[in-house]
Amino acid sequence: MERALPPHPDRKPNPPQLPHPSDRRPRLRSPRSLLAAAGVLGLVAGALVGGGLVATAGTGTAVAAAAGGIGSNWYASAPYLMPEDNSPPDVSTVMDATGQKAFQLAFILDKGGCVPSWGGTSPIDTDTTMPAVIRTVRAKGGDVSVSIGGYGGTKLGQTCGTPEATAAGYQKVVDKYQLKAIDFDLEEPEYENTAAIHNEIGAARILQRNNPGLYISITTAGTTAAGTGWFGQQMLNEAKAQGFTPDNYSIMPFDGGFSGAAAQTDALVKFNQLLRTTFGWSEADAYAHEGVSLMNGRTDAAEYFRQADFQAVLDFALAHKLARYTYWSVNRDRQCPGPVDPGLSGSCSSVAQNDWDFTKFTVRFAGATPPTNPPTTPPTTPPTTPPTSPGSCLDQPWDSATVYTGGAKVSYQGHKYHAKWWTLNEVPTASGQWGVWGDDGPC
Repeated sequence: MERALPPHPDRKPNPPQLPHPSDRRPRLRSPRSLLAAAGVLGLVAGALVGGGLVATAGTGTAVAAAAGGIGSNWYASAPYLMPEDNSPPDVSTVMDATGQKAFQLAFILDKGGCVPSWGGTSPIDTDTTMPAVIRTVRAKGGDVSVSIGGYGGTKLGQTCGTPEATAAGYQKVVDKYQLKAIDFDLEEPEYENTAAIHNEIGAARILQRNNPGLYISITTAGTTAAGTGWFGQQMLNEAKAQGFTPDNYSIMPFDGGFSGAAAQTDALVKFNQLLRTTFGWSEADAYAHEGVSLMNGRTDAAEYFRQADFQAVLDFALAHKLARYTYWSVNRDRQCPGPVDPGLSGSCSSVAQNDWDFTKFTVRFAGATPPTNPPTTPPTTPPTTPPTSPGSCLDQPWDSATVYTGGAKVSYQGHKYHAKWWTLNEVPTASGQWGVWGDDGPC
């Protein structure tokens, strides 16, 4: 929902598939930087089965072994968390201060050869950070969902070749972490590729069939014009063609010309109409399959969503019985040190706030009340002002005479950047939605 990896170099959409400009929304969510409604709003609280990460044998056994769980209302409210990037907060502190029980861990991508990996670099078989975080969450009576995809990077659907092979890759993730919930975050460049979306939706359908009770959310771009854009509609059409219905379809109403909560709720109303038209649902049924994924504070497009905006969208979600209410990201749920708004950051919100203000909204959507007197745990803060010397970065310094192609990484004035497409002699800056350089945060 810090992301900003480049579009895949193989992306060559046909002319009819060219996206509306509001579909193209680089955001600070790069993998290495950025049910029914009745079940959603119920106060279900089961005892969590098994706190550890026990390997299971055979397709689908992980979900069966982990039956019980914490209730789908918590998976529907799980905010996104990056434990390996963006100055990750201590998850115990967040849980104690807010009462949140579930987190959406981001992101699973392909390391190459259809190998599910955290951020596309750390294979699930060897990664040690995520298992430790998951054990901590489960030991405190909570659970996790895993988000696959995100903005940029190479997704399994682009490389695994078939829905079956793609599903087999994701099944490894389900089994490895005994998941009872999983999120398909279908965005650039994958959702512009019809074959990749066919593989992803097909994989979701196979996972749903082979893992009874697995909570599946589909997250995609939001637009002011119609709720979602051309590629979002293409994804809905693919799901209809395959006869697949997830627990919810969630849109991200930010980084597309949005201004405050009114624009976001308007997009949700429009998306509801798309769901009704596509699937033949009633208005109530469409809302029961609809969710929202917000971004707290300053967005990549320099939109601002403050606590009052989150409250207004929460009120809308509860009134219309939406199936999901979440946001990007817990890493950003704290005020920036020094200037309140130093610019876009992956580790703070760039708006005035107390630590974890925005996570408390997802707790309320789950049907719980955040603590009024949280434990006296020392507040977590992002790192101090990052170094300004390009020499402190691992990536090569930017050179005005060098031609960079999509995906190239450089450092400039203490920040990491990636090129979204071909460029020469364009100075890296946090140039927002339309600039060639994506700011991946401080070194």
